[in-house]
Amino acid sequence: MIDLLVQLLWLAALSLAATAVFCFRPRRIAAIGAVGAVLLAYSVLSPAPVWLQVVLWIAFASAAVVIGHDGLRRELPGRLLLRLFRKALPKMSDSERIAIEAGSVSWEGELFSGAPDWAKLMQQQPPRLSEEESAFLEGPVNTLCAMLDDWRITSEGRLPQAVWDYLRAEKFFGVIIPKEHGGLGFSAYAHSCIVMKIAGRSVAAAVTAMVPNSLGPGKLILAYGTPEQRRHYLPRLARGDDIPCFALTGPQAGSDASSMTDTGVVCRGRFNGREVLGVRLNWDKRYITLAPVATLLGLAFRLRDPQHLLGDKGDVGITLALIPTNTPGVEIGGRHLPLNVAFMNGPTRGRDVFIPLDWIIGGAGGAGEGWRMLMECLAEGRAISLPALATAACKTACFATGAYARIRSQFRLPIGEFEGVAEALARIAGNAWLADAARSVVTESLHDDGHGPAIAAAITKYHLTERMRQVANDAMDVHGGSGICLGPRNHVARLYQAAPIGITVEGANILTRSMMVFGQGAIRCHPWLLKEIEAAALDNDDDALQAFDAAFWGHLSQAATNAGRCLVWSVFGRWLIRLPQGLRPARHFRALTRMSAMFALATDFALLRVNRSLKRREHLSARLGDMLSYLYLASMALKHFNNRNSPYHERPLLDWAVLECTRCFHRALNDLLDNFPGRWTALKLRWLVYPLGRRTPPENDELNDRVARLPCEPSPARDALIEGLFVPEQRDDPLFVIADALNKVVAAATPEKKLRAAQRAGDLPNEAVPDLDLALEKNIIGEDEAEVVRNAREARNRVIAVDEFAADAPGARPGQGVAAPETQPEPAGAVSGSRPGTGGEASEPRPNPVDTPSA
Repeated sequence: MIDLLVQLLWLAALSLAATAVFCFRPRRIAAIGAVGAVLLAYSVLSPAPVWLQVVLWIAFASAAVVIGHDGLRRELPGRLLLRLFRKALPKMSDSERIAIEAGSVSWEGELFSGAPDWAKLMQQQPPRLSEEESAFLEGPVNTLCAMLDDWRITSEGRLPQAVWDYLRAEKFFGVIIPKEHGGLGFSAYAHSCIVMKIAGRSVAAAVTAMVPNSLGPGKLILAYGTPEQRRHYLPRLARGDDIPCFALTGPQAGSDASSMTDTGVVCRGRFNGREVLGVRLNWDKRYITLAPVATLLGLAFRLRDPQHLLGDKGDVGITLALIPTNTPGVEIGGRHLPLNVAFMNGPTRGRDVFIPLDWIIGGAGGAGEGWRMLMECLAEGRAISLPALATAACKTACFATGAYARIRSQFRLPIGEFEGVAEALARIAGNAWLADAARSVVTESLHDDGHGPAIAAAITKYHLTERMRQVANDAMDVHGGSGICLGPRNHVARLYQAAPIGITVEGANILTRSMMVFGQGAIRCHPWLLKEIEAAALDNDDDALQAFDAAFWGHLSQAATNAGRCLVWSVFGRWLIRLPQGLRPARHFRALTRMSAMFALATDFALLRVNRSLKRREHLSARLGDMLSYLYLASMALKHFNNRNSPYHERPLLDWAVLECTRCFHRALNDLLDNFPGRWTALKLRWLVYPLGRRTPPENDELNDRVARLPCEPSPARDALIEGLFVPEQRDDPLFVIADALNKVVAAATPEKKLRAAQRAGDLPNEAVPDLDLALEKNIIGEDEAEVVRNAREARNRVIAVDEFAADAPGARPGQGVAAPETQPEPAGAVSGSRPGTGGEASEPRPNPVDTPSA
């Protein structure tokens, strides 16, 4: 029995020798030498049978010759491996190929390697606002925010005309348009900060300002337009003379935009009195933001050329065009009401609309290039607009809910001191900080040409909007009854109401998680997989074999290295992980480095096991995407913390964010292992990543309690959590009221303690609200302290009050008076204040008091 155990140990040493030395990134010769040295020691020191030693030496010599000699390696195993790889490759449509090739790769590519270069991440310059950008945020943006009354905007169903005028006058529609074309020419980070600050006041206003600067005609003209299109349209868009919208989604093409049925046919027609070459269009689009008020329509359609007037291709492909909405045949429909949030959104249709060829974005050369244009530009929109909206919602909820939890008392304690409420407060504060970290750092990777990292943008959009939904739910739970009663005082219900919009648009979250993050990321970001695919696609077999040989053995080396890392670090501890000097806190960097190796190894196992069926394995793809996402978010938290010079008061927030991502990562990995296709494969992977058994970090109640306290008291940590929000100065503004009350309640804490102590001592009656006059009479507190307590009580009462409406008051029904801005035409077929299915204003029946349940 002992001899058998010794033999097994020697064989294990042989099998792991090459893997272990891969941890130090050797060349193939070094790996072969290491295995040979172990085999020699085995032959000399082990009492192994001669036949076994002969078999092992023959196998070793054969492998060494084949692997070590380039020619033999390519001809013998290489051709077979290339043939098998080509058979295993899934079929890829042109639209999928364009989507995969779109954008760039940033930090997420490092995470696929299993050995992220942290120095590379930390050396990236942190985002900074220029003096001009800071002045704009503190000037025009603050002025705009002070003009916004979200209750009025929602009740009337539109932005006031003064707001539209101010947006135009201060060039809010030209934030990304360069100065030479009349715009502001601001950076991606400034754009994000502007959207975030406005969204903290009104989602409707933020959407109105951000859409012209996101995926739309302005962005597309800037990136792909002809010089004539840039000269004509960009100054008009920057001034707001033209209000743009972009029509992509239709009834038959939602998430699968490439299946659109909107068509254009190349033909000759008359335009401005002369015959020209152009396109005859028919389309039916819906959910188009700003469509009801747009003067310039960007349109995506499938272009066909049956007469071959442009070239040999009959089906040219998806194409984008610019169409003034007053063009004959263009129909602007009514208006959608997305969860009653008052930004303009509606359908548009076109019947036999003829446009000249030079209205195609990019001119005739842009025909058929629309899908590529959309995929390349969509990354920046996903990385800026919706993450900024989500972060604003999280920060606003943190601002209001943290203060409310300190102001509101039950059982003679602030509700924030109850552990159940503290759990929700910790999630609100931690998610707000994590969202701000991801939002700000992702803008570092956006390029001037707008071709940002598509996978990083998808991760940021998906996870920040999902965390916004969690924060909105938690904020409603903490506010309780005051959160569900709509009115001017309510500052959380609109966040809750609007949360599903961000989750739905610019790539539905379900499909983004299950199909895009890993499905596209594995090919785009893996250090070797795309090189293998490109090599397999080469027509010349010799060139393909040479390129595939280099990529395949590089891929195999990385997989072996990561297997060794996972084993060694799991058994002997993460302290073996070497980090660049100066990285703090080192334990977080080491934890993420180990997790990156686990993710990279799981990726290679999954690709090997499912190969061409990966597209259909959405459960597997989603869990691997979750692992990648949590690694990415934790990395952004560390980068953000270091960008801010590692402030001590934000350390609990960093610890919470990294622990949250770590726990989510291990949950996703465990779920993957439990459901991995092929049980033997799953057991091998489990043994490599969890050789000592599953170890998911536990919940940390002490850390949660520390984080929960941060938004409940005026402090540098609370200031960091709400940084970038507009803090109103109008005394009747709900957010001013709650901020003012927080300061007064905190100031009254000391005299309140004296009053409670007097009650416990029997000097004051044990009443819910201690009698101030009696306390003064007994010299328990002084007059100044009594005044502080009175002010705090008055402020508290203002905060906990909820809005009331007369039972028959029209103002109690938000959403009436729906209309476009006064300078824009009324949407066709729409009647101001109408409800779907009616011809105009209609009164709702009053409820029967007998049938109405009481609260």
